[in-house]
Amino acid sequence: MNKTIIVSNRLPLQIQIENNILKTKPSVGGLATGMKSVHEDGNGLWIGWSGLTEEELNEDLSNKVKNAVSKQKCATVPLTQYDVNNFYFGFSNKTLWPLFHYFMEYTEFENSQWESYKTVNQKFADVVLENINDGDTVWVHDYQLLLLPKLIRDKKPNVTIGFFLHIPFPSYEIFRTFPWREELLNGMLGSDLLGFHTYDYERHFLSSIKRILRLDVKFNDIQYHDRIVKVDSFPMGIDYDKFHDAALKHASLKKEEKSELQRRLDDHIQAGSNAKLILSIDRMDYTKGIPNRIKAFEYFLNKYPEFKEKVRLVMLAVPSRSDVPQYQKLKRETDELVGRINGQFATVSWTPIWYFYRSMPFDNLIDLYVSSHVAMITPIRDGMNLVAKEYIATRTNQDGVLILSEMAGASKEMNEALLINPNNFEEIADTLKFALEMPAQEQQSRIKILQKRLQRYSVEKWAKEFMKSLNATKNIGAVIVAKRMNDENQDTMLSAFKKAKKRLLLLDYDGTLVGFKNNPLDAKPDTNLIATLDKLNNQEQTDVVIISGRDRETFEKWFANKNYNLITDHGVWLKSKANDWNMLERLKTDWMENITPILETFVDRTPGTFIEKKKYSLAWHYRKADPELAQIRTIELNTVLTSLISNNDLSVLKGNKVIEIKSSSVNKGRAASRWLAQKNYDFIFAIGDDWTDEYMFEELPETAFTVKVGFKKTQAKYYVKGTEIVRDLLSKFTN
Repeated sequence: MNKTIIVSNRLPLQIQIENNILKTKPSVGGLATGMKSVHEDGNGLWIGWSGLTEEELNEDLSNKVKNAVSKQKCATVPLTQYDVNNFYFGFSNKTLWPLFHYFMEYTEFENSQWESYKTVNQKFADVVLENINDGDTVWVHDYQLLLLPKLIRDKKPNVTIGFFLHIPFPSYEIFRTFPWREELLNGMLGSDLLGFHTYDYERHFLSSIKRILRLDVKFNDIQYHDRIVKVDSFPMGIDYDKFHDAALKHASLKKEEKSELQRRLDDHIQAGSNAKLILSIDRMDYTKGIPNRIKAFEYFLNKYPEFKEKVRLVMLAVPSRSDVPQYQKLKRETDELVGRINGQFATVSWTPIWYFYRSMPFDNLIDLYVSSHVAMITPIRDGMNLVAKEYIATRTNQDGVLILSEMAGASKEMNEALLINPNNFEEIADTLKFALEMPAQEQQSRIKILQKRLQRYSVEKWAKEFMKSLNATKNIGAVIVAKRMNDENQDTMLSAFKKAKKRLLLLDYDGTLVGFKNNPLDAKPDTNLIATLDKLNNQEQTDVVIISGRDRETFEKWFANKNYNLITDHGVWLKSKANDWNMLERLKTDWMENITPILETFVDRTPGTFIEKKKYSLAWHYRKADPELAQIRTIELNTVLTSLISNNDLSVLKGNKVIEIKSSSVNKGRAASRWLAQKNYDFIFAIGDDWTDEYMFEELPETAFTVKVGFKKTQAKYYVKGTEIVRDLLSKFTN
């Protein structure tokens, strides 16, 4: 039975050692809740770090940990203190966390920490590979494990891999500063499905994919080697019923059953008819905008003094990474701000800010949520922010107002909240006044819509939706007509080649025999390619034809001393071994005078593009252009050219990062047909990478072995990954 493996930095367990006795209890976080059904259904396994370093464990304790987590359907990844310091506290939280949250001033690029990050990702991969079989499904979580999908894919290509990022993905302009950007993107692309909280993060990721890796992206599909990688957004929900039911239970408590905190909150609320509580809950993290929030509250009290002694900001800051200098500085700044404002505004009976720097048990969190008239959640940058959703879930009377930063991922699906810019104190002050004075009817209408949405899209629904989309990726290959060239069909083809008495090999050049270059003239054949072509060309009863859109002059230069069969300019010129060049088609070139100025205009308007003038065609190359600008320009150019050439017997070919204008009467299919007419071949092989080669595939007989380079819709029977595989395949013909 196939299983689902969940992989996260930490296991969904709290493990402690007291007097050599092991204690474990389940975690209560959002991820643990959301993944519960995925983990428990069927043959599930959760892989992660136990929270205990190797230095804390002897052999006996280590076995106890393994046995204890095994009973919970988990497996541990062994990490040393060095790993934790450099991989987790180091690279994950001093490089990726600040960079992905746009705090470049806090971002460190330490090579030793990067090496540790790679090492630990490999340790996670090793444990996954120990437990995985073909056909299994893996779901990897978060920024600590960005390299893991590829590490699994390289060893186990026949498994389904999903990845979800729980923090923002930054814009290209931020991400491009990261020194190891290609490795990180390639690591993520080991997945079949990549999930983000919002469309913005998805868009930023795709932008980096296009600009840095120069991959083709169609809508939210990435063409990567011989696979399609899907990218989509899945806004994470909460365990709605847990918070809503807890609030209902709270409402039924008798006075003597209430906590000390609740009694203090009640004292403030009952102090007067206009007494209101404003709630602020966050981890103590620089991304949460806590100092800004305090300053905005100060600005509010100065701008609207009528609220003094009536409103109180209840601020809970949960300790986080307290040994990191930036967090220590943030704590000092927060303490000083609270002290200064309380000193400035406090009276005998009123303190404007109640400040708690500690963790609180669940029941006390419910006390705060239920008692607060307004929740002010204003992070500077936040992947989602579940606190905002938890507050809404506890509003059992459908009252209360949520003020939410538009920089939080949650803002994309919570438009009924009052959305603010966390850096605009004027806006925050005015919004706070509006929230405190909002009529009950408006509060109810807003909360009602928010609750309905959050209840419907809970954390369990989030997990199910992701798994549903991940399972759907197994059928993506069905849209590609060609089969992958595997060992079995390769052996069939080679056997047919050996038995044949007359063989023909039709080989495209760019993107097939050689990879693409920014400058087309740099794609000249290397010594290894020449050696392979020589061996093929010298085989008895074998005709090798290089059939290309390249111009005759270039091939004359590159293959001057070779007796290869060459077809150039998409089928205009033919050179048969030692014979001279023969023109297959008589073509006019006077149309170039009219088209060239148009292409020059597009070159001027699109940095990184250039025109290649061939004898019988014009090519506009945009490989070095910004991919998103190029996408717009290609649509524009295609529209302009289509209207111009309709009556001129010309056609527009869209190649790999190139648009070529040439005569309609010339194509590789016609040229291939002419060659086939000369002899009777009992083995035909053709290979090419773009849609100009489709003409060739269409004209060949059904018995031909046709191969597409790349994972694209094609007339070819088979496909291969890239030029390296092509060369490997051709070398097998020579053995």
